[in-house]
Parts: sequence; C-alpha cells; structure tokens
Amino acid sequence: MIRFTVNSEEVTFDGEGDTPLLWVLRDHLQLTGTKFGCGGGFCGACTVHVGGRARRSCMMPVASIANRSVLTIEGLASEKNGLHSVQQAWLELDVPQCGYCQAGQIMAAVDFLERYPQPTDAEIDKNIKNLCRCGTYVRIRKAIHRAAELIAAGESA
Repeated sequence: MIRFTVNSEEVTFDGEGDTPLLWVLRDHLQLTGTKFGCGGGFCGACTVHVGGRARRSCMMPVASIANRSVLTIEGLASEKNGLHSVQQAWLELDVPQCGYCQAGQIMAAVDFLERYPQPTDAEIDKNIKNLCRCGTYVRIRKAIHRAAELIAAGESA
C-alpha cells in the first residue's frame, strides 16, 4: 500500500507501484483536472506539483511519491484565498481556447513564478515548455506576467 497526500488529504493506493501517478489521480481518486496528453512527458497536460515542484505525472510511478505531497489543479484554489493568482490571470485574459492543456499550463506557471517572480518574456519562453495545440502562447505569456503583478500586489496566492 502506497501512502501519500493529495491536495492536503492523506490517500492510499493499493495497486502496482509502477502505475503512473496520472492514472492514480484520474482513475483511483477521480481528480480528472489533470489530463492525459502524450504519455511521454513531452506535452505537460499532466503537470502537477510533487513536493512543491511541477512534475509530469504521466512519467512518475506512484511508488516514487510515497509519503510525499501532491497538488493538482483541483487543490490550487483555496477556500480562504479563492483562486490562485495564476488562475485569476488566466480568467482575466481569457487564455484558454479549447482548454484541454490549461490545467497543466497553470500548474507549470505557478511553479515557474515561485522561481521567477518578475519574469521576462525570454525566461517564460525558456522555462514554460508545456504544449498548447491551440497556440495560445501569447495569451499564456501575458497571463504569466499578469499573475506576477497580482502576486507582487498581494492580491491572492
């Protein structure tokens, strides 16, 4: 039995340790905000935070997260603070087109902004490698800048 925390709740998984975290989240825990995209860790639709850092859940065997903490898109907003600044910026700038990749994009941006609180376009382009089939990269970049402004102003998470 593998024990870990998801969105501040302790959970267990009594299955094969090599099962990708993505499938444990979606099929076992019914947290379907994390999406399957490529299955090879390239697209980033499956991005979650493990131990506070963005990780591609399709490539992580669930055994590797034993006794660790996972944050999914479902756990990003808080009852106390409401939407995370990145989520707020995404809404303000109407970033999604089809929306399929956006949970992964948001989770990657949250981690990125913790390391680059006042990012340049070049830093965003170099570090945000999630793919968007709809090509909303310009809006994604603008939303990351807007989220940085919201965070700096202390307007949310």
